[in-house]
Amino acid sequence: MEATTPKNCADQKRKTCSKNPFSSIKFFVCCHGLLQLSQLLVSGYLKSSISTIEKRFGFSSQMSGLLASFNEIGNVTLIVFVSYFGSRVHRPRVIGCGALVICVAAFIMSLPHFMVGPYEYDQSFASVSSNLTDICQLDGTSRVLNNSSCTNQSVKGTLHVIYFLFIGQFLLGVGGVPIQPFGISYIDDFASKRNSPFYIGILYAVAFMGPGAAFMLGSAILRYYVDIDKLPAADIVLTPKDPRWVGAWWMGFLVAGTVVGLTALPIFFFPKEMQKEEEELHKETDNKPKTDLISECKPNPKIYQHLSLMGFIKLFPKVLVKNLKKPVFLLVILAQVMLSAMVAGIMVFMAKYMERQFSITASMANLIMGAIHIPTAMAGIVVGGAVIKKFQMSLKQCGAMCAIVLALCIAIALPIFFLGCPTQTFYAPGHVPVGSEEVGQNISKCNSKCHCSDTAYNPICGYDGIEYISPCYAGCEDVSFALTENKVLNYTQCSCIPGSGSEGSAQPGSCGSGCSYLLVPFVVLSCIGAFIASTTKTPSFILILRSVEQEHKSLAIGIQFMLLRVLAWMPCPALYGRVIDSTCLLWERKCDNNASCRYYDNTLLRKRYLGLQLVFEVASFICFFIVFLILRNQEKRALKKCSPETLTITTVVDNGQGASE
Repeated sequence: MEATTPKNCADQKRKTCSKNPFSSIKFFVCCHGLLQLSQLLVSGYLKSSISTIEKRFGFSSQMSGLLASFNEIGNVTLIVFVSYFGSRVHRPRVIGCGALVICVAAFIMSLPHFMVGPYEYDQSFASVSSNLTDICQLDGTSRVLNNSSCTNQSVKGTLHVIYFLFIGQFLLGVGGVPIQPFGISYIDDFASKRNSPFYIGILYAVAFMGPGAAFMLGSAILRYYVDIDKLPAADIVLTPKDPRWVGAWWMGFLVAGTVVGLTALPIFFFPKEMQKEEEELHKETDNKPKTDLISECKPNPKIYQHLSLMGFIKLFPKVLVKNLKKPVFLLVILAQVMLSAMVAGIMVFMAKYMERQFSITASMANLIMGAIHIPTAMAGIVVGGAVIKKFQMSLKQCGAMCAIVLALCIAIALPIFFLGCPTQTFYAPGHVPVGSEEVGQNISKCNSKCHCSDTAYNPICGYDGIEYISPCYAGCEDVSFALTENKVLNYTQCSCIPGSGSEGSAQPGSCGSGCSYLLVPFVVLSCIGAFIASTTKTPSFILILRSVEQEHKSLAIGIQFMLLRVLAWMPCPALYGRVIDSTCLLWERKCDNNASCRYYDNTLLRKRYLGLQLVFEVASFICFFIVFLILRNQEKRALKKCSPETLTITTVVDNGQGASE
C-alpha cells in the first residue's frame, strides 16, 4: 500500500505543536502573567510594609521612599541593552534566570530581622510583670530610656539593615530587567495582530494582581508581632492598635521569594521561537476593520536582521536617537511617566496616608489597597484592552480615549481634596495643642513636677479629647491593669487634663482623628478614579508599539521602561517621602537624630500629597491631548500625500508601522 504524504508539512508541524502546551502563545501569556504577578508580589510587599519598616528601624519617609525606588537603579543599568539584544537571545530562558535573581533578592531583604536583636520600644511601659511605669513620679524616680547604645550597637545595627535592604532592592531591579520587555515582545512577535493587544491587556491585568496580593499578604502578616519567632506569646504586650506596634514584616519576603522561584520554572521550557498564532481577521476586502490613515508610503525593510553582533552594537546610538525623535513615541512615554509618578505615590504611601488620615491600622490599610484599590485598577486594564479589541480602534482614537479618560480622572480627583480629617489634638513638649498656647503652658507647668522622660512615647487619650504622648505628661499617678490579659485598662488621677482635677482619667492608645466615617467615600471615589485611569494602560502601550519599526520593538519597550524608571519610579517615591516629611509635627528622636514621624499635620498632608498627584494627572492629560492632535494632523497629511495605490493602512490590529514620524 502506498504511503501517504502530508500535503502541507507546516500543517503537520502545527498539529504536533498544538499538543505541546509550551508551543502555545496563550500558555506563555498564562505562565508569564503568573511570573509577573510573583515578581510584583516581592516589590509590592515592600511597599505594603513600608510604614512598618520605618517604625522598626527609625527611617524617615524620604529614606523609605529612596529604599522603595532603589530597585530601579539596578533595572536602569541594564534594561536598554538587554531589550536591544532581545531578538538575539533565548528570551524565555533569560526571563527565568532573572526570576531566580529576584528570588535570591527577596531572601536577602528578610535577613536584617535575623541580624538584629529584638524590637525595642519605649521601655517605660506599664505592665503587670514590670515596674517600669510611665506615670507621674513626684519623687523624681521616673525611669528614662537608656540611649547608651547609640554610638555602637544601635548605629551599627541600623547600617547593616540599610546595606542588606538596599542590596536586595538592587538585585530585585536587576532580576526584573528581562521579564517585561522580553515577555511583551515575545507575545507581540508570535501572537496575531488582532489578539496581541488583548493578550497584553490580560498580561498587565494578571501582573497587576501582584501588588494586590502583596498588600493582602501584608495585611495578614502585619497582624503578627515582629519578634514572634523570638518571644513567647505571653511576653507580647502590644496590640496592633497600639501606635508602637510593629508587624512581622520579614515573613512576607520569605513567602514572596518562594512563590517567585516556583513560577519561574515553567518559563525555562518555552522555545526561542514558536509558530505564529493564526490570524483571525476577515479577508482584506470590503469588510476591512476601522483603519488609521496615518501611514508611510514606503515600506521599511528589515535592514538590521542579518547584521553581525558588532555591527548591531555600532548601530545602537543611531537607532536610539531615531526612536527618540519620534514625537508620538516621546509624548506617550512622557504621559506614561506622569501617570507612573502618580502611581508611585499611591503604591508606596497610600496605605500610610490612609493610616494617618483616617486613624486605621496598617493591616486595615493594606487590606483596602489589596482587596479594593488594586483589583479595581486591574479591572480597568482589562476593560481598556477589551474596548480596543471590540471596536478595533485606530491610533487617533486611542489617543483621544487616553485624553478623555485623564480629563475624567481630574474631575473625580477634585472632590477627594475635601475628604480628609483634621489634625488630631495632642500634647508634647514644645507643641501647642488645640491651637492654644495658654493650654499648652498650663499642661507644661502641671507635669513639670513629674520628671517625665524625654524619650517616652506611650500615647493615651484623655477624656477631654487631647492625646498625650505619655501618661506622665498628663500627670497620671495611677494605672489599672487587666491581670488576666496583662494589659492596661486606663490611667487615673491625671491632674494635668484640663478641668479634670485630680480624678481625671485617660485610655491607653491614640484618640484618632475622629472622622473615620469619611474613609468609605474616599475609597469609593479613589477606586473610580483608579479604574478610569487604568483603561489608558493598553491603548498607550499600543501607541508605542505601533510608532516604531518592527525591528525596534524590543528596544522601544526597553527605552519606555528605562524612562519610566529614571523619570518616575526612581525619584518620585523619595519626592513623595520628602513631601510627607515636610508635614511632620513631632519626630521620634534616636541618637540625637530624627527617626520616624509620630504626628503629621493632616490638613497639610492631604493638600500636598493629593495635590502632587493632581499635578501629574494634569501633565499626563496635556501630553495625551497633544498626541491626539499630532495623530489627527498626520492622518490629514497622509490623505494628501499618499495615493490610494501606495497608502499603507495602519490599525491596532493591522501589520503597519505608521505613526512613526
